Amino acid sequence: MPCYQLDEELWFPPVEAAEDFGLLAVGGDLSPERLLLAYSLGIFPWYNPGEQILWWSPDPRCVLFPSQLHISRSLKKSLRRSPFRISFDEHFGGVVYWCRRTRSASDGSGTWITQEMQQAYLELHRLGFAHSVECWEGDQLVGGIYGVCLGRCFFGESMFSRRTNASKVALVHLVQHLEMLGFELLDCQQTTDHLLSMGAEEISRRDFLEHLRSAEVPPYGPMVSRFASRELVG
Repeated sequence: MPCYQLDEELWFPPVEAAEDFGLLAVGGDLSPERLLLAYSLGIFPWYNPGEQILWWSPDPRCVLFPSQLHISRSLKKSLRRSPFRISFDEHFGGVVYWCRRTRSASDGSGTWITQEMQQAYLELHRLGFAHSVECWEGDQLVGGIYGVCLGRCFFGESMFSRRTNASKVALVHLVQHLEMLGFELLDCQQTTDHLLSMGAEEISRRDFLEHLRSAEVPPYGPMVSRFASRELVG
């Protein structure tokens, strides 16, 4: 399969044209318009510093249906102890910062959350499309997750933890919040043992696109986020 080179026009090739491991296109930009178009088509950016922007649509796709969330016995104990204060959209920039920092090598390299990516998602947050869940220990941000919301789908981008179970606690609160709002699914993008242990599963790209349509993800254009921002006490 060819890998498509994007230009200044706002377009993407059909996702069925992606290479076997999911790479679909290179280039383009991280403007809000292009990012929202990408997510609505089941595409997301993921690349290393110094590279062109790489756009992916893997098959299979890792997703978590809110009703299928699995909470282990040990995590249930942690949730009952309520070690963290949970908030929504209280410090989006801090969550992105710590996701970048905790995934960086000691020399600051090796993370896909580039400065350009940080600024792009901060802009999506300002526009009401990107959201975060935070775990606090006192006044310290110790865990969290952020992503993009379109229709009834939350596209998870990254999470971090500075305390045991902090990212898992944030994920649990996010998924429970999404279920309460009637969301169809949480897109996990990449498969990990951590996500599978919490109820995520792999589905085909075709099924994933069907779920996007079922979740009322609009094909493109000005959209209003359905993610209700509110604080919860965990």
